[in-house]
Amino acid sequence: MAETSSRRIRVGIDTGGTFTDVVAFDETSGELITTKTASTPGNPADGFMAGIEKVLGLLGLPAGDGSALSAVSHGTTVATNQLLEGKVDELGFITTEGYEAMLEIARQSVPDGYGNSYFWVKPDRIVARHLVKAVGGRLDFTGAEVRPFDEDGARTVARWFRDRGIDTIGICFLHAYANPDHELRMREVLREEHPDAVVSISSEVLREYREYERAMTTLVDAAVKPRLSRYVNNIKDRLHAYAVDATAAAATGSDSVPFYVMKSNGGVLSADEVVHQPITTVLSGPAAGALGAALIAKVAGFDRVLTSDGGGTSTDVSVVIDGEPTLTTEGTVGAYPSKIPMIDVVTVGAGGGSIAWLSPEGTLKVGPHSAGADPGPLCYGKGGKDVTITDAHVFLGRIPPHLLGGEIPLDVEAARNGVETLAAELGLTPEACATGILEISAWNQANALRQVTVKRGLDVRDFTLTTFGGSGSLLLCRLVDVLGLPTVLVPPNPGNVSAFGLLTVDVKNDYVQTAVSLHDELDLGTVQAAYDTLAGQARTALATEGFADADQVFLRTADVRYFGQAFEVRVTVADGVLDQAALDEVAQRFHDEHRALYGYDFAHDPSQQVEWVNLRVSGVGPIQRPEITRHPVTGEAEGASVEPRGTRQVCFDAADGYLETPVLWRPDLAPGTTVVGPAIIEEFGSTVPLHPGFTARIDEYLNIIVTRSEA
Repeated sequence: MAETSSRRIRVGIDTGGTFTDVVAFDETSGELITTKTASTPGNPADGFMAGIEKVLGLLGLPAGDGSALSAVSHGTTVATNQLLEGKVDELGFITTEGYEAMLEIARQSVPDGYGNSYFWVKPDRIVARHLVKAVGGRLDFTGAEVRPFDEDGARTVARWFRDRGIDTIGICFLHAYANPDHELRMREVLREEHPDAVVSISSEVLREYREYERAMTTLVDAAVKPRLSRYVNNIKDRLHAYAVDATAAAATGSDSVPFYVMKSNGGVLSADEVVHQPITTVLSGPAAGALGAALIAKVAGFDRVLTSDGGGTSTDVSVVIDGEPTLTTEGTVGAYPSKIPMIDVVTVGAGGGSIAWLSPEGTLKVGPHSAGADPGPLCYGKGGKDVTITDAHVFLGRIPPHLLGGEIPLDVEAARNGVETLAAELGLTPEACATGILEISAWNQANALRQVTVKRGLDVRDFTLTTFGGSGSLLLCRLVDVLGLPTVLVPPNPGNVSAFGLLTVDVKNDYVQTAVSLHDELDLGTVQAAYDTLAGQARTALATEGFADADQVFLRTADVRYFGQAFEVRVTVADGVLDQAALDEVAQRFHDEHRALYGYDFAHDPSQQVEWVNLRVSGVGPIQRPEITRHPVTGEAEGASVEPRGTRQVCFDAADGYLETPVLWRPDLAPGTTVVGPAIIEEFGSTVPLHPGFTARIDEYLNIIVTRSEA
């Protein structure tokens, strides 16, 4: 025990649809260990604990001995999957009297504009109409009370939900962002009359105006709270069973392993706190991947980056500028809008398990439905009935007949039979069918990358693509051609980048206050007081997480627009005491950001007034990040080649058929090594098919840098 207690090991675990990825960082030696285990969709906590056991074994620690664990950070899809699958239990909704139809009215926007409006049917509301109740009382937009809170009516509503067994309830009163008193009193009444109820109130979930979005975000928070709480508490209990010695307990101030959960905003929060803010985890896994890839690309010298995280179910893409993923508060999860700050990730159903199918019109389609981890693709041999993207890769020889370095053998014959059957239905050769599946998948991914760039005023050709995840790098050569990309970066251990990202993430909490005012009418004292209040809330939360005042960092921003606009642009606000010059600097930043985003601004048009909408503070508690090791290129290694481990028949193009292709093992490739396609570069958790006409070079951080070969 004395030997293990001197080690401090931080573990990041990202649970995906097919595999659970694990990275361990030894804070004393700087060593990084990566591995994977199969995900367990029936109970994701089982896969989580299996990952802990496996990585502890690789570190040479006895089974069940967690005494060296200093912290565990987790990216989870529990909340995301619940919403995407529509598994929302009965919810109750309490709102201001007269606003019972808020959720039906919603917004006038229609998906994809008016092109599909004749055929679009508004999705089912998150709360059935008969489960919406109203309580008397009214606040105005300043928070002043117009009518007092109806105490008797509130008790009647609370008893109504109690008597009908509705135990999950969201509360959103008009203008509660300005004054939470009525919502707080309603929650107190529920505690007295219906103590079993799980309650979310809008003034704590999203203290921001626009009542529909605030109500929906609050209801989503309430909907996922019971399931996420059970899941997180289950893991906490199982982690608690690990032996923690006196030294570790003294260091952490706890007799249990510190457990953090990834948030959508790019930070982590302790499990004890995140169960009170479950809405913040809806993009937990994708956010970690974007952050890990951002750090790797920045160290390698790339400051404008697109990230593409390919998993078993989907591919998640995002934009990174100057090392920071872009943030949004205009996200959605499935059919539900969510106004919380989150990394701007677009998800497309193009993962390894995405199913190829024949449409009623007789055309080939791919996704968004997925075979997942169970039963999985045909080649998994678990009873899958549908051809998937992974089966197409196996059929074409682009991935080996096994996964995880041989731990999971694949049934090549099952994949072949499935592709041949689908090809016969389409009237195609099997090779044309398989390459067609991958071509559709590549275009699906390309369209997602265009959505986060071209539709936001960015030129996709100005970016380096960073691909990771188990399936993220399989189509990189085709994406270069489709999008005109200059370069692709594939990090070491790409299948574990999301788990690595969890070890690079600071503790972070966001606070917002709506304070609508024209720029020329801003009151310095009011703005300063609002920021001080938000910073005070952030300071209290960070202190609860164990961060001393000297270690805390606060980031201030504001949502600003031109008067009359229905959307805002977020800009940074200087630290310290505000003066008029600081406020004017915010206005100028807004003009610059507006021009960068939309191609125009009104900086010199006095008739277009600038309006402040929301004030925001992010409280950050920094953590120790793993350092990415540099491996200088020696003179003899520059441009050198390496002997392949073998060859395999691979089809890169149906017209060219199969080519005898060298297969290389990535750990054999030293910095400076050059590989000319066609080639297959394999490693434990991922594969890079390098097409003819492409060149790969290993840089000094062991990244694979892929470019078009020079003519």
